[in-house]
This record gives sequence, C-alpha cells and structure tokens, in this order.
Amino acid sequence: MKIIVFGAGAWGTALAISAGARHPVTLWARDEAQAHAMHGARENTRYLPGAAFPAGLTVAGGGHPAEWAAEHDLAIIATPVAGLRGMLGALQNLRQGVVWLCKGLEPPRRDGALGLLPHEVASEVAPRLAVGALTGPSFAQEVAAGQPTALVAASADANLREALVQAFHSPALRVYANDDLIGAEVGGAVKNVLAIATGVCDGLHAPGQDAPGLGLNARAALITRGLAEISRLGVALGARADTFMGLTGLGDLVLTATGALSRNRQVGLLLAQGQSLAQAVASLGHVAEGAYSARAVVGRARAMGVDMPICEGVVALLEGRCTPGELLTALMARDPASESAPASPASAD
Repeated sequence: MKIIVFGAGAWGTALAISAGARHPVTLWARDEAQAHAMHGARENTRYLPGAAFPAGLTVAGGGHPAEWAAEHDLAIIATPVAGLRGMLGALQNLRQGVVWLCKGLEPPRRDGALGLLPHEVASEVAPRLAVGALTGPSFAQEVAAGQPTALVAASADANLREALVQAFHSPALRVYANDDLIGAEVGGAVKNVLAIATGVCDGLHAPGQDAPGLGLNARAALITRGLAEISRLGVALGARADTFMGLTGLGDLVLTATGALSRNRQVGLLLAQGQSLAQAVASLGHVAEGAYSARAVVGRARAMGVDMPICEGVVALLEGRCTPGELLTALMARDPASESAPASPASAD
C-alpha cells in the first residue's frame, strides 16, 4: 500500500515512520526547505529529533497535494485543525479516501457560526469524499520508537476503516476499527480541554504544601467528571455512549491528562505557575489544540443545552476572567448532585 502523509509535524512524522517499516510512505511538507532538510538528515530534527526514518519513507515538499495524493492508495492529513479545511479542499476530488489525525474543532466564525468538528468540515468542503480519523491515546515519540500503542480507525466507510487497519496495524501498533466517527472526534477534541484543567490541578499549590499539585484525589475526580462532560456532549451530537469508555474517550483522556509529554497538560501547568496563555503556548513550540478548541467546545455545548462546568471554567481561565485558584474554587462550590447517569445529556453535573 502506497501511503502519503500531508504534514511533517511530530505526529505525522511518527506515523510515517511506523508505517514506513512495512509500506512505501511519502512524508510531505509544505515547506520545501524543511523537506530538503529532512531528506538529508533522514529524520525530522525540528519536530521529532532522534527518530530515524526507515528505508521505506520518502520525503517530498511543495507542489499541489492532489497531484501527490493521486499517486498513492491512502492519503493522511496530519495538519492541525486550522489547516484541515484547506487540505480537504485541495483533495476533494480524490477517488481514494482521506483520513485526518487532528483532534479539535474549528474556531467559531465571525458570522456567529459555531465551530465544527472535522467530519462537519469535510461535509462542507468535500461532501463526496470518503473520510475518517486515525485517533486514540498516543504520543508521537513513543510511536516513532516502536513502543506498544493502540489506536482507532474511525469512519462510516467500511473500506476506509479496513484500509487504515491494513496500513498501520503492526506488532507495536494495534488498530481497532470503529464506525462512530462522531464519538471518536468528540473524545479527541474535549479531552484536550480537560487536560488543561488537569494541568492546572497538578500545578497549583495546596494550602500548607511546598510541592505543587492538589493531590491524586483531585486529579482522579477531575478526570472522572471530565469524562462525564465528554459523554454528555458526544451523545447530544449523535455519538454512541459506549464509545467514550474506549480508546478515544477514556483512554485518550487519561493519557493526555496525566502524561508528561502532553502539550495540553503542560499549558495547564504553566498557567498554574502564573504564565499567560500566550507565554504558555509560545514556550511549547508546538500546537496545543485544547487552547484553540476550548471556546468552540463550550459554544457547541451551550447551543445544545449541555452542561460542561469544567470546560466552561477552562474557557474563563484562558480568557483571563478567572485565576487558576478561582477556577478550582468555582468548581468545588457547585451545588451537590447525583453521580448517576442523567436521563438527559443536558442535566447538570
């Protein structure tokens, strides 16, 4: 199978390395100078240093994406959410399917339109294209190093799901098929916002404690109630509830909220230390999708009457309407509620 990966960031590079051990893979960079540098070094020194390219991986740059994709059996878009619409527009006439790796929502538009999930962007830009997502709990460094990982090939198209499994399933990378694309996307988008909240929790100082962190009890409570928020929004948008107990829900949330390699968690840690959002994002050198998707997530939830207090608090923090300490106080001051699953996804937490 000939595979092309559009976007030479850390995650796109990691999957290209993984698949390149078994298939001919082209890693495409918009910046021809970056492509030339990767070709010479046989690694992505900018975004994934130290991860050597296998012999089956070829680097390309420039040109029109559709012309490159036409020579391959499977096209993977590895740009951030902000670049997805443009890439889908460029690839809209492909006969083969297109899969994205990004997790998040587009920002709300100036005309008041709500932020869209990736499959909704595809419906607008390329309605005839077979599309899907390769997603789940994964850090690029570990996948590139061949450490055990499990992902989900999510698509309503059975042929595309099977193609993804054939392309990426390996002894170190297990790929499960799932036809609930909405659920997979909601889990991947909202967990980034919740990881910021967990980073704040881990970065604040508890009264009388020298070391940062409010404790493992607080972290567990935040993750668990965060999963309830993901489920409520997902079900309201048409996802299946059981999807959120799998890799793209619980699995991705746990990894992103607790892993030291999580960029979204790092944003929360830096905010707890007193940095501004701009300072926190600039210090990472990579995109932290939760910082860009939080407002869109809350906007969709409000429009559907879905209660998401943790995500609401993260937006208030990102917009400078509260401090990290005030965020914690507001969440703990909420009225008591039943933990049992509500009959309506809009019921209060």
